[in-house]
Amino acid sequence: MLTHLVWLRNDLRIHDNSALYAACRSEGARVLALFIATPGQWQSHDMAPKQAEYIWQNLQSLQQSLAEKGIPLFLQQCDDFDASVTLLQDFCREHRVDRLFYNYQYEVNERQRDAAVERTLFDDEVMVQGFDDSLLLPPGSVLTGSREMYKVFTPFSKAFVKRLKEGLPECVPAPAVRPDGPLSTPDALQPFDYPREAFDDRLFPVGEKAAIARLREFCQQPVTEYPDKRDLPALDGTSRLSACLATGVLSPRQCLHRLLKQHPHGLDDTRVFVWLNELIWREFYRHLMVAFPALCRHQPFIKWTRNVRWREDAALLQAWQQGKTGYPIVDAAMRQLNALGWMHNRLRMITASFLVKDLLIDWRQGERYFISQLIDGDLAANNGGWQWAASTGTDSAPYFRIFNPTTQGERFDLSGEFIRRWVPELSRVPEKYIHQPHEWAKKNQQKLDYPAPIVEHKQARQQTLDAFEAARKQMD
Repeated sequence: MLTHLVWLRNDLRIHDNSALYAACRSEGARVLALFIATPGQWQSHDMAPKQAEYIWQNLQSLQQSLAEKGIPLFLQQCDDFDASVTLLQDFCREHRVDRLFYNYQYEVNERQRDAAVERTLFDDEVMVQGFDDSLLLPPGSVLTGSREMYKVFTPFSKAFVKRLKEGLPECVPAPAVRPDGPLSTPDALQPFDYPREAFDDRLFPVGEKAAIARLREFCQQPVTEYPDKRDLPALDGTSRLSACLATGVLSPRQCLHRLLKQHPHGLDDTRVFVWLNELIWREFYRHLMVAFPALCRHQPFIKWTRNVRWREDAALLQAWQQGKTGYPIVDAAMRQLNALGWMHNRLRMITASFLVKDLLIDWRQGERYFISQLIDGDLAANNGGWQWAASTGTDSAPYFRIFNPTTQGERFDLSGEFIRRWVPELSRVPEKYIHQPHEWAKKNQQKLDYPAPIVEHKQARQQTLDAFEAARKQMD
């Protein structure tokens, strides 16, 4: 009997899983699944403990789903990617694996690991097959007329939609029950040796069934309200599917097909398309990462921005991390991140702009802190967002376009409902002054248990402009 092995990574689902589907196409083969935990590698990549717990809980759910299909899931552990190559080889030898199936990951370290696996298993005469699974369209398939990767999002999005209209990517079904597979209750998976931190499973429910249910619910009415609510953090106006996508509990194809099933004209419906365009942003950043691997190595896309002289100030960085900057919308956002392992997208832009443009701290410090906290941590999206905010990346906000944190708060949380939720020290500040509480305290001779602004925005803005202009002149 042939033995097929599915090597699971960020694809923790049985529906629309390209590698799993391919492994199960032969009815006469025994199918096994394997997940390899690499705590040392995760540590070097600053994986958030909440994301580790989310992965762990979804693995347990996935083990049960696979067992019901007659497919055993094994969990093994080694330190890093290099060690995982040897571990995988040993596993294949022990279980007499004939073919290995896996879905591609596009980060540099992951691609190097996968290339090493293919070389190693080739020597053992194990056939290896990989799949573009985590994207709607594979990297390199949406290019300019001169066959280059787009560097600006809007034309990329237009070309992407054109490709979708030519033919939608297929969703493959979950496998049928294996005729000779074990259908007994599986043994409990052993925990992996990595810090794990509890998360709110009401906000981030575990398991593929829960993810699909949330997707279906969102694609009914909420997606049509998304354009109006998505920038208002006090409202529950987003899909909250990002953790599912980052870990592969859902595929982007499932999102696309569910959206179009509910809204058949979604590719042309301007309101429904707003959410789909966010999925295309996700594609854009991943396509860019493959085209420009230096993005995985902490390099800015715009070369002259390497010359920016960033401020080294541990106290300012810590104040930002802890939500104690004296700017209410920034502090509320950072406290949301620290508590939930998630932050509203508009707030990600505001807090990133504040760190880089008000504090003049290197964007890579913020990128690292975010990934260390986010339950939906994803290298490409996180890097793309930070480089956008820092004006160092492709399609970035120009460096002279700098968010004013006070007016951003007034625009997106006018009444202060979100701020009061996360900064209770300001609960008695009137709505009129919620974005400038110290002005109210001074006028009314009140004492606030809340820090004064750690920088003055107008002055900080000018310092940032001067720093970027000096860096640009070095390239002249």
